[in-house]
Amino acid sequence: MTLHRPQGTLAAEGDPVLLTPDDAGWTYCGLRVLVLEPGRPRQVETGEFEAFVLPLAGGCVVEVDGRRFDLEGRESVFTRVTDFAYVPRDASVTLTSENGAEIALPMAKCTRRLEPRYGPAEDVPVEVRGAGNATRQVTNFGTPGVWDHADKLNACELITPDGNWSSYPPHKHDDSEPCEVVNEEIYYFRIAARDGVTPSRAGFGLHRTYTGDGKIDEDVTVRDGDVFLIPRGYHGPCVAAPGYPMYYLNVLAGPGEERSMAFCDDPAHTWVRGTWDSMPADPRCPVTSAIPRR
Repeated sequence: MTLHRPQGTLAAEGDPVLLTPDDAGWTYCGLRVLVLEPGRPRQVETGEFEAFVLPLAGGCVVEVDGRRFDLEGRESVFTRVTDFAYVPRDASVTLTSENGAEIALPMAKCTRRLEPRYGPAEDVPVEVRGAGNATRQVTNFGTPGVWDHADKLNACELITPDGNWSSYPPHKHDDSEPCEVVNEEIYYFRIAARDGVTPSRAGFGLHRTYTGDGKIDEDVTVRDGDVFLIPRGYHGPCVAAPGYPMYYLNVLAGPGEERSMAFCDDPAHTWVRGTWDSMPADPRCPVTSAIPRR
């Protein structure tokens, strides 16, 4: 299985990303990133997948099951926490953007069909996690306990200020001891240019995924638009190079009857968490909120 999918390798029909569970070699998780041309509707058939409609740049109108949701969206993932919509399996969804937009559809294969629902940006909790150079922002728009209107799908966004580390200590969600929850996971990266706002391939970050048995051991350079697949094992850190803030969208789903994002730290590194108690958080976090950055 190829875990690192650089920008362009998952492109299809003019869209940046089309990743199904079959493409990934697993069962539940998928991701689409769509480009909406100004004024041109796009039809999406969800089939056996539930999904979030998450604006990355621009806004859109979502029409599904006779409902309409107007998503204000944002200039970029580095400027604002966005509103979003949940759309169910077995649905025909129409997406329209007056000025054009880039839209992520994190998705999961599921069994229950729920009703569509709107998620206001103002209701999305923004968490500052870690301390010192391990400070990052976690935007919990689609996580259990915050958004419980989903069958299998979990999703959140992270922003790591330039020079900082996130997804640290390394952790895993798999069927090895002592983990209780199994999840497949997707990381979708956006890297800001030197202005800190505009996604660009000029910058870069680093990502690590490995297993205790050594069968997976990858340290990769990630750039804007790259995808990394995590079928099992420890993942982290994600490191934002100085000068280039890092964003990633996490998509998780698994076989459990109850949605969960529970994880297990690598025991060799979990001690690091204790050092944060006496260390201030990076004042650059939170980077975004429901109020657009000027």
